[in-house]
Amino acid sequence: MEKVLGKVARFGDELLLAAKGTILASRKKAFLVPAVLSFLVFGIILNLFSGGFAAASLIFKSGVFSALKIIFNALVGVFGVNKSFFDWLPVFLMSLMQGILIGLVCFVYRKNKERAGETAGTAGIVAGLAILGSGCPTCGTTLIAPLVGTLFSGSGFAVAGTISGVITFLAVLIAILAFKKVGLETYAIIESEKYEKTR
Repeated sequence: MEKVLGKVARFGDELLLAAKGTILASRKKAFLVPAVLSFLVFGIILNLFSGGFAAASLIFKSGVFSALKIIFNALVGVFGVNKSFFDWLPVFLMSLMQGILIGLVCFVYRKNKERAGETAGTAGIVAGLAILGSGCPTCGTTLIAPLVGTLFSGSGFAVAGTISGVITFLAVLIAILAFKKVGLETYAIIESEKYEKTR
């Protein structure tokens, strides 16, 4: 029991350090630019697919101005415009998680590259791609409900809701683990840079 409590306490401490690393990184351009761009891109994608495939398919079937209007509506939807609170909140949080993860990966990769030259960070790229891949379930969450609902009649929506709930839970769990790992590395990099400046 003590071992389990120790592991939980250690996990909590590491999560706090990862959060601190993220806050420190938020002042850096290497984190902020990819994080904001990723947040917006994922927000648009999730909003486009939140009501099924209709909005996404309309983009390809309509003219340029109509397509841009659909994309613009998805963009402002990221900030809750024309959305109910409970429709907006999950999309916003998933987009925010994805943006933070991508921002941290880009920050760590860039810092590792600066420290060890052009050939550095090969392992970091692989780890980064794995972390980015872990975000795919956040998109899958919004894609599964309409897909299963199309395949099954009546009870399909209940099945879709259950599957979507499980995928959302797994996506959040993976995102937390990925955040802890990359956030800790970010914290270590920033602290080591501070130490090197004081020497």
